[in-house]
Amino acid sequence: METSFVLLCNGYSPWQGLLLTASLLTCWHISTSTAHVTIESVPPHVVEGENVLLLVDNLPENLATLVWSKGVKITDNIIGLYALNKGLSAPGPLHSGRETLYHNGSLLLRNVTWKDTGSYTLQTLNRQEDIVSTTTIDLHVHTSYCGCPCSSAQITIESIPSSIVEGTNVLLVAHNIPENLRSFFWYKGGIVFKSSEIVWHIKATNSTVLGPAHSGREIVYSNGSLLLQNFTWADTGFYTLRTLSRDMKTELAHVQLQVDTSHCHHYPTSAQPTIESVPPSAAEGGSALLVVHSLPKNILAIYWYKGTIVIKDHEIAKYSVNTNSRPTNTVGLAHSGRETLYSNGSLLIQNLTRSDTGSYTLKTLTRDGKVGLTQGQLLVDTSLSVCCNPLTSVQLMIEPVPQNAVKGESVLLLVHNLPKNMLSFAWFKSAYSIPNYKIVAYRRDVNYIYKGPLYSRRAMVYPNGSLLLQDVMESDAGIYTLQIFKSDLHFEIAYILLHVYTCRIPPSQLFIDLMTPNVLEGTNALLLVHNIPENLQAFSWYKEVNILTRHLIAWKEITDNESWLGPAYSRRVTVYPNGSLVLYNTTQNDTGLYTLQTLNTQFKTQETHVYLHIYKPVTQPFIQVTSTTVTAQNSVVLSSSVDFTCLADDTGVSIRWIFNNQSLQFTDRMTLSPTKCALFINPVRREDTGDYQCEVFNPVSSKTSLPFSLVVRND
Repeated sequence: METSFVLLCNGYSPWQGLLLTASLLTCWHISTSTAHVTIESVPPHVVEGENVLLLVDNLPENLATLVWSKGVKITDNIIGLYALNKGLSAPGPLHSGRETLYHNGSLLLRNVTWKDTGSYTLQTLNRQEDIVSTTTIDLHVHTSYCGCPCSSAQITIESIPSSIVEGTNVLLVAHNIPENLRSFFWYKGGIVFKSSEIVWHIKATNSTVLGPAHSGREIVYSNGSLLLQNFTWADTGFYTLRTLSRDMKTELAHVQLQVDTSHCHHYPTSAQPTIESVPPSAAEGGSALLVVHSLPKNILAIYWYKGTIVIKDHEIAKYSVNTNSRPTNTVGLAHSGRETLYSNGSLLIQNLTRSDTGSYTLKTLTRDGKVGLTQGQLLVDTSLSVCCNPLTSVQLMIEPVPQNAVKGESVLLLVHNLPKNMLSFAWFKSAYSIPNYKIVAYRRDVNYIYKGPLYSRRAMVYPNGSLLLQDVMESDAGIYTLQIFKSDLHFEIAYILLHVYTCRIPPSQLFIDLMTPNVLEGTNALLLVHNIPENLQAFSWYKEVNILTRHLIAWKEITDNESWLGPAYSRRVTVYPNGSLVLYNTTQNDTGLYTLQTLNTQFKTQETHVYLHIYKPVTQPFIQVTSTTVTAQNSVVLSSSVDFTCLADDTGVSIRWIFNNQSLQFTDRMTLSPTKCALFINPVRREDTGDYQCEVFNPVSSKTSLPFSLVVRND
């Protein structure tokens, strides 16, 4: 049963507090906007099934509320609201479950369809509840017409917001609901029992039956989403969505909800720094970052040494903080030319060799004269050599370290595969490389850094292309663009979307980290456990959410150092004393939820879960073309046109076009289909002669078609 989004000028709204602002929109006269708010579509051309971000820029200051609506008219067309002073968002009557509102005003639309075509309006209000600005953007969603396979239709659940504070509302958004849906069910917990049923919704009659687990605070929507109001500690745990299609097929999806016990306050950092290797096992020829956690605040100097002995001969690099001048970064006798030391204490080692394996020591010196020593380990796996590793790509990439940036901390936008023929590069705080959005630029020939309009003293750029953002704020979230200018006069561009969270996971909370978020079928997956109890007596791993004997993978007794294998043991796993689990030679059957249960010496148990997805490698595509030979007129312009189509058997892939072994540089005579699987050239010219290829790729692999030669003949 859906609750209507009733907004009255006189009377009560069913949405108190945050949504009261929305009710006033139906009563006020919309004033002319004085703020120059702009909205751009990223990407500018979007096709059905893709995601699009309506990116907002130049948002006025001192705002209280953001309101997004479908169409120009605000009343009754609200998609959602965001209260900046509370950091909360709430869906409106037109929220389909595929929209996410961000604090910077931007709106993300997932899995768009042609029905999403139309106008979208953002309205901003100040603390006095006056309308500050009204901005509209037109969005056109293209339909696919060249036969490219669609993405996987697996059901997923997204929690909005992802970080939950007790007393707030949480929307569980269901994605990829079957089109031939007959009915769906929501359950409290990971097991489908009648006693744990919250609601049962029947699509044909648009009716809902409340189940035994319904508390009176849940609202279900016809698109499959579930709203939990006034979230409490009792609401934490797993929720299960079960769908039933008209052909009587059923699907299950799970989501785990937890209350953020930090309440958006930083926990005091440990007095002792720690070192984490990212990744834990690095490929020979690749890169590794020794990330330093809990660095002392009153730092005076940072030293890195190769090995466990702190002597001058083993010193790699030193970073000194001088109050009377700029900080200095010097190299030591053990510096190989491949190391970069960052101001947050982390050490990057590039082009790794097997001799880099071993211990590394971090020495810290604080202003009160205290010296600290911390040791870390780096493992270089020669079996993962970049020469043959299918996970390694020469594509320019950006990786945020750490993956989840927390307000007040530092995040490194680490650049991989920087072109060797790079002349200069520039960073932009936008999806577009325009001067107004430039943060900083670097020229290699003169080793000089140029500051842009959006430069901040909290930003530091390095010759390897990486950008360090210190003391990050919520306003730092958004899209960043790295533009590379090469000696062949071509540009290369990479993007990254940075999230900045206001709360962090409590350090005492048991959780599992996927060291490789995107796992290729046939490779290994490490489920790394953090914050394992110190007084651990035993732990067990299960495949699925339920703690059942038939789901047991392995049980390990710490005190007796004994292990038992369960029915779900595939003889491809290894468990370690720190609780971590390795899956070898992964298959599609390994995709799913995993549960870790720990038992301490006081016989208290803890549970945590993680979802692992295994991707298949893509297969080689091939090109279909209307003609391989065309004839020129007047030796310049051709009357003919050429149509290329990239055909692939894989789902959920992206496509890139290649001309003569380089990325195709598009001209005004070339047109891509919205899905990028078709390339049209009209008219064709002699300079179009050459070899054409298409590359398909997913998060873990890529394949390029055989070259297709186009011949242009004179008339």
